[in-house]
Amino acid sequence: MATPRIKMSGWTYAKSGVNIDQKSEAIEALVSEVSYKRQGIGQAVRMPGLFASLIDFGDRYITMATDGVGSKLLIAEELNKWDTVGIDCIAMNVNDTICVNAEPTSFVDYIAIDKPNPEITEEIGKGLQKGAELSNMEIVGGEIAVLPEIINGVDLSGTCLGYVAKDRIITGDKCEEGDLIVSLRSSGIHSNGLTLARKVVEASNIAMTDKVSGLSKSIGEELLTPTEIYVRQVLEITSQNTVHGLVDITGGGLRNILRMRKGLRYVISDPVKPAPIFQKLQELGEIEDREIYQTLNMSMGFTIIAPEEDAEEIASRYPNADIVGRVEKGDGVLLEPGNILYDHY
Repeated sequence: MATPRIKMSGWTYAKSGVNIDQKSEAIEALVSEVSYKRQGIGQAVRMPGLFASLIDFGDRYITMATDGVGSKLLIAEELNKWDTVGIDCIAMNVNDTICVNAEPTSFVDYIAIDKPNPEITEEIGKGLQKGAELSNMEIVGGEIAVLPEIINGVDLSGTCLGYVAKDRIITGDKCEEGDLIVSLRSSGIHSNGLTLARKVVEASNIAMTDKVSGLSKSIGEELLTPTEIYVRQVLEITSQNTVHGLVDITGGGLRNILRMRKGLRYVISDPVKPAPIFQKLQELGEIEDREIYQTLNMSMGFTIIAPEEDAEEIASRYPNADIVGRVEKGDGVLLEPGNILYDHY
């Protein structure tokens, strides 16, 4: 008689070592101590919840965003494949920048490394260059810090500068009942939730170089697929259509939509069918729907909230765009299949 399989409790982001609620508390603690306001031109504009920070500069806002690649770098190290993580670094910053309808113009990168390695930094540079081209943005400087007592491997992050005319800014405050939600499909897992993905793969006794059923490449190569850069597409859309909200589905998954106007419910009624990599991770890790949709992008990489006519036009014009939901009275983000409600970010 076969021994019955013991069902493991499902994996969560917190179980893998990243608790997003505790992260939010840490951010709040830091921000509570940072209150100095500059005098003169260039004052910060305080609008909580935006993906990019705003600086008042006359008839326009200067924007700043900063982010990194995170533990995706550990997969790059394991596969010794560094040529795409620079794309991720650019993408994580420019995709936040365009959420206020700003155009990214300039970028500085920061590499922390345990010892100088020209082969690795050259490969990282190739990805940074590709990301800059895709974003129509210049890399104007950066820093390589050699920190053998702090860093074990490589860390990569950057900061993006952009601008938007004051009468063109999009903050989500105009979202209204009757709007539709359009999703632009992701290229894969992007650069969030990789700690969870890595732990699931490790606990399943799968090597990053292993081929897994249902995937066309090794699981490590699937996870290293570079983050989609939406700059040109989104800025084209906002120049041609009325758009009320722009949301980068990064860390926090669907909970990011809670950054939009309060007092409305954002209903995801027809989510995009997740790509095989998401299905495989959910299967291997026995991850519940509530958990995986608040951790990974689940093939919905970027969200546009627009009036019905504009949303339908966007979805018909772009092959990677799908209408996935609607805006109605209420509160929170509702993943209608499963009746899963997210009520806090």
